[in-house]
Amino acid sequence: MILESIITCPTCGTSKTETMPTNACQYFYECTGCGTKLRPKSGDCCVFCSHGSVPCPPIRDQRASGCCANEL
Repeated sequence: MILESIITCPTCGTSKTETMPTNACQYFYECTGCGTKLRPKSGDCCVFCSHGSVPCPPIRDQRASGCCANEL
């Protein structure tokens, strides 16, 4: 399972590789470039699903166990 995601700030464009929590969603992230506090976009559970290169582990687990799990 991929546990790292590149999170990119929509304000300044700074990107940083971060390790995602495996058992929870992360609601806030402070940009290391400009200090903007990132929050999930409407409909997303966490900052990695909104601003990261890879969705968070809980969402990937949910998708894998959903109705199409046998097709993966």
